[in-house]
Amino acid sequence: MIPRRLETVLAEGTPTRQLGGLFAAAGKQLFLVGGSVRDAFLDGPTNDLDFATDARPGETVEILDGWASNIFRVGEQFGTIGAVHDGTTYEITTFRSDVYRQDSRKPVVAFSNDIETDLSRRDFTVNAMAIRIPGEDPEDVPEMVDPYNGLADLATQVIRTPLDPEISFGDDPLRMLRLFRFVATLGFAPDAAAAGAVAAMRNRLSVISAERIRDELSKLVVGPNVADGLWGLLHTGLAGEFLPELAALELEQDPQHRHKDVLAHTVAVVAKTSPDERLRLAALFHDIGKPATREFGPQGVSFHHHEVVGARMTRERMRALRYPKDMVSDVSQLVFLHMRPHTYKMGWTDSAVRRYVRDAGDLLPLLNELVRCDVTTRSARRARAISRRIDELEERIVELRAQEELDSLRPPIDGNEVMDYLDMPPGPEVGRVMTMLLEHRIDHGPYDVAEAHRLLDEWQAEQS
Repeated sequence: MIPRRLETVLAEGTPTRQLGGLFAAAGKQLFLVGGSVRDAFLDGPTNDLDFATDARPGETVEILDGWASNIFRVGEQFGTIGAVHDGTTYEITTFRSDVYRQDSRKPVVAFSNDIETDLSRRDFTVNAMAIRIPGEDPEDVPEMVDPYNGLADLATQVIRTPLDPEISFGDDPLRMLRLFRFVATLGFAPDAAAAGAVAAMRNRLSVISAERIRDELSKLVVGPNVADGLWGLLHTGLAGEFLPELAALELEQDPQHRHKDVLAHTVAVVAKTSPDERLRLAALFHDIGKPATREFGPQGVSFHHHEVVGARMTRERMRALRYPKDMVSDVSQLVFLHMRPHTYKMGWTDSAVRRYVRDAGDLLPLLNELVRCDVTTRSARRARAISRRIDELEERIVELRAQEELDSLRPPIDGNEVMDYLDMPPGPEVGRVMTMLLEHRIDHGPYDVAEAHRLLDEWQAEQS
């Protein structure tokens, strides 16, 4: 049974069949493996093809010589050889059997001689299927290899490990996180034995590098079933191994004061947002400052300035996960600003709109969506009130944009002109003067050079 989407890829005369012929002529086997096989059965895209072979890396190089216009050996120590043919890159990996030592962040790479062993060491049964690629003999046909019933698990939508989960997760502990990444992206349910093994072995995630954890988290949060993936992380305790701030939100349920469960609220907000990585991460972190700021008073529980504390905690966690600086900056800024619209309950003045737009910058569309999605109240009246507030804000932004350069707020003169007019040397003082001029622009709207000079005269008189 070969999926229809792969029939053209495996047809006679195609580069894939040419590869099969080359390996067959050398007495070696070649298989199509991994996500491309899985996705073909799910009617998904099959653009990235991965190949596996019993040929050792050096033998693969010899087989490809002459067929490939360029050969890459940078992954040879891991068994992977890259080849370029007619502008397309192909990666062929020797059958492997990788295992992590108890105290190691890197796998011990061992090669195997048969496809079943290679498939047994893959993460999940739905990824442990292969298609044998025949040679160019028309009578030789592709052959499906499914020793661990991956097709059945695709049909029942279950994520299960080929071997006992304790063995699979012991071989590569990152698979525990990947389990819930596939829950989030495919919408499948985790096998009960696999979920139980995660709960028992979750501390083994400590041997995995922050970069690999980060990459799996980023894929999980943009999945269409992100809520199921997050709840899986939380219920097994795996979230506490790399996102302890998220797990801590479960302690914030406060039935006595009728305050909603902050953890359930957070997961709901993430699920409501568009699948943009920055936006989803901001939704995930937006309330992590609440445990540190919780106070009880006559009106119930409060979390004053949790966005300030949360932005700092977001930066710390994302840096620990080795996120790029620009991603850390954007997500923490979204967390810092997500409460801003709620501070203007009496209406949006021009200066408030300018300041909001200035502080949000390019993040403005994401920030507005985050604020809208942050409303999970059961009170329809309160939800409508908050929605109207954001509607009013967006309307005011449109109005002001029609009147002035709202997206490039700046004084009519620059720092050089300030130094010339005040006969001032370069230094921090120039920056403070420019801040004063910018604040006047935000508070009062556009003004001309003459007004700027008047402000400088006033500032100089105050200093003297």
